[in-house]
Amino acid sequence: MSESEHRFSFRERLELWSALLMAAATVATAYSAYESTRWSGEQSSEYTLAGAARTESAKAGTQAAAQITVDAGLFTQVAVAVSQGNKQGQEIVEGFFRNEFKPAFEEWIAMKPLKNPDAPATPFSLDSYKLAKQQESQQLEKEATAHFEAGREANQNGDNYVLATIFFAAVLFFAGIATKFTSDRIVAMTLGVGTVVFLGGVLRVATLPFL
Repeated sequence: MSESEHRFSFRERLELWSALLMAAATVATAYSAYESTRWSGEQSSEYTLAGAARTESAKAGTQAAAQITVDAGLFTQVAVAVSQGNKQGQEIVEGFFRNEFKPAFEEWIAMKPLKNPDAPATPFSLDSYKLAKQQESQQLEKEATAHFEAGREANQNGDNYVLATIFFAAVLFFAGIATKFTSDRIVAMTLGVGTVVFLGGVLRVATLPFL
């Protein structure tokens, strides 16, 4: 085989290398763009769920605050009745107590607060005073935070895939420009750089979660 035939054969191998590298980079770019789009959709979905949960949390919190106001108002009326020695009035007001407030009030009365200096000033600080709406509000706030964090993570994953497309775009540049050179050595070096960048991008994508 003559030297010219050998050089032509080597050139063909370089061109094949370039074609394969461009094809692989194109597929990798398309996949990264697809994943980036999917993660963007996931981000929007999680942020929407976070917003809805926060709205419901605020609604439940408002209802809980209203219930506390009612309980505090009735408790104040009972305290006034007790101070006036109005037993009948006290019993009437206690009849309006909400079911969630009764256990705490009964526990507080059992502590004999008028005689026991260690008893709390009101029943509202006791553990037995539990409001379902308040607990619901706290749970919804936790869910909102979890959805927001998931949305932020999805956003980061999308950004990482966008970064990967930049890697593969660089590969396309190296693979495309390589065959424009007349020197086989420069072509091989350019394709070598493109291959290294491509492998780096593939390794990066391999570490990312996918949808």
